[in-house]
Amino acid sequence: MWAILCEVVQIPDITQTISDTAYLAYEKKLMKEVKQYPLPQHIAIIMDGNRRFAKELGLDPAEGHRMGRDKLEEVLGWCLDIGIRVLTVYAFSTENFMRSTAEVQLLIKLFEENFRKLGDDERVHKHGIKVRVLGRRNLLPDSLISAIEYAENRTKDYNNYFFNLAVAYGGRQEIIDAIREIARDVKEGKISVNDISEELVSSKLYTKDLPDPDLILRTSGEERISNFLLWQMAYSELYFVDVYWPGFRKIDLLRAIRAYQLRQRRFGK
Repeated sequence: MWAILCEVVQIPDITQTISDTAYLAYEKKLMKEVKQYPLPQHIAIIMDGNRRFAKELGLDPAEGHRMGRDKLEEVLGWCLDIGIRVLTVYAFSTENFMRSTAEVQLLIKLFEENFRKLGDDERVHKHGIKVRVLGRRNLLPDSLISAIEYAENRTKDYNNYFFNLAVAYGGRQEIIDAIREIARDVKEGKISVNDISEELVSSKLYTKDLPDPDLILRTSGEERISNFLLWQMAYSELYFVDVYWPGFRKIDLLRAIRAYQLRQRRFGK
């Protein structure tokens, strides 16, 4: 009733002001807390829930994907504020190609726009963010490959921060690609079977020059990994948040990091 009255007489909604103030105070408190402890070097995110978020608002699923795209830009900024050096996001899986043609085409179009935008983003160049795509890009249309290469080439010399987008990606497929490369090396006599080790396999993955993720976060309330970074996540901390990706807030990210900091990582010891 108060909100309706405020709208009718065009006066500020005090309750909303109080709510915003409380949120900002809580966010500031969380930020101060996480800064007091070692931060995860590498955070990986399974961005889930775009379509369900749109459905609950009575919107077309396409709007959910657009809001999800905008949210990713926000999250990149949050990671810079917090001091996270490596961010990897699950943007499009190999299984996603099985969705409707219209939805796949929309996502491809959004990806093309985003990679061109990343290549020209002043924030990317100011902070020295290297942009890279992980996945089987041979499955992608030439127009998207061109946009990916534009962003990658414009940021290839940066090494302050790393922003990785898994597109046409599957964890099992990544491991298979690594096995095939190792098998070719054995066949050609470059290495022997006894040379095969965890380090060798890691060196053949798409993430070969990146640290394994310290924290893997999934939105939407689903508690599964969905074929994401299967090799790399061996000792990652997992965190699931019951919020759809477009509704993900900075305090949700800060809470995930705080939970990570409170855990004791044993690495099997």
